[in-house]
Amino acid sequence: MNELASTPGRLIPSGSTDRVGWLRSQIVGVDAEVPLLDGTRRPYVYLDNAASTPAFRCVLETVEECLRWYSSVHRGAGFKSLISTHAYERAREVVLEFVGADRDAHTCIFGKNTTEAINKLAYRIGLEPGDVVLTTIMEHHSNDLPWRVQAEVVHAGVDRQGVLDMEDLERKLELYSGRVKVVAATGASNVTGYTPPIHRIAELAHAHGALVVADCAQLAPHRKVDMRPVGAPDHLDFVALSGHKMYAPFGTGALIGPRQFFRRGAPEYRGGGTIDIVTVDEVYWADPPDREEAGSPNVVGAVALAASIQVLNSIGMEVLATHERDLTGYLLERLSRIDAVEVYGISDPQRLDERLGVVSFSVKGIPHGKVAAILGFEGGIGVRNGCFCAHPYILRLLDVRGATYDGYKLRVLSHDRTELPGLVRVSFGCYNTRPEIDHLVAMLERVVSGGYQGDYQVERESGFYWPTQFDPALLDAYVPI
Repeated sequence: MNELASTPGRLIPSGSTDRVGWLRSQIVGVDAEVPLLDGTRRPYVYLDNAASTPAFRCVLETVEECLRWYSSVHRGAGFKSLISTHAYERAREVVLEFVGADRDAHTCIFGKNTTEAINKLAYRIGLEPGDVVLTTIMEHHSNDLPWRVQAEVVHAGVDRQGVLDMEDLERKLELYSGRVKVVAATGASNVTGYTPPIHRIAELAHAHGALVVADCAQLAPHRKVDMRPVGAPDHLDFVALSGHKMYAPFGTGALIGPRQFFRRGAPEYRGGGTIDIVTVDEVYWADPPDREEAGSPNVVGAVALAASIQVLNSIGMEVLATHERDLTGYLLERLSRIDAVEVYGISDPQRLDERLGVVSFSVKGIPHGKVAAILGFEGGIGVRNGCFCAHPYILRLLDVRGATYDGYKLRVLSHDRTELPGLVRVSFGCYNTRPEIDHLVAMLERVVSGGYQGDYQVERESGFYWPTQFDPALLDAYVPI
């Protein structure tokens, strides 16, 4: 708590030159060993950071300190309540500074995650019949489905590499001119790692009178987020991010937007903490952010998020970006040597500045679920497979349409996911290394050659592949409850 309150951003040991090496030492569980199908054990290689990251050790230590002083916030008169309130509001300041927000003009609203933040916006923006939300085909479902409930949603397309078609976006802004109230776009794709020109999108959106919502859940742990001055044509009106993707998996995310905007109307959740005064006949809502945070807030989660931001700041976002570009270029080069592997998205090593370290691929002739299972059970490698909560984007990348799509749909709706289309995804964190990539590639070469050991059977309802030699009871020994 003292670190959070007094010395933000000064966490890396003075004189340290190997910043990324120090970061790896700060990952909780980085040295955990896992059992393999052959009875041996090896250090786990976690390459699913796009889904969730492990926690920083500094964050865990901050949480432990926070719990010593944890108490009710905002209305408690005791010393612990004062400390908890101070820490919670300090965490808000840290988040605002991290995204380049104006403390006078913007507010930071804490919630569970980016999904909740965008659902809140979809409700609070006040869309009416006939209004259009323009988004892209590459969006995570969380930046698509909430808008569909409130307005007509139109999707800008992508090219064969999954890169946003800016001409299509401009055409649709013109086509729906006067009706587009919101342009909602990701800062980085969780499927291909592509980073669309979010500030150019904002400039176009504002020229057509639309608000801009940037889903930065995938971008924020990897690149600098800058909302830019409120009056700038390319500023971002709203930014959302999640702690569980930023080495702070303690149940908190943040929504940053204009304070004045949230003074309008009533919040969607109502109750304790949201009001100034209540009678049996009247309700007067509190100023934001209080009116948007009904009930007892996740103080520990907010402090954890702020602590993780301080770690990232102490390293430097450009240092992290340089390390990630090195890993990404190295992986793409190694994968290009395996004929059976096809990478989706930008694979040109000269275009690494257009993407993050998220690499999705397929292995010819082998289902994506089986590839992921072999990597996990026989290589101790954690990856993800499937559609990554971005079905329209995956279907576009795989060119699944017409009767083929109809067939998949019918099978899924009948609870059969055994042939669901999808990809295998590798996603880097700030602590991953080249030797981990070497191990991944060696395992993929075993997969392609058929040199794996397990007899894999697919589970009909989930599409998950289990080796018949694996005893699920083994998991009980590792479950902490």
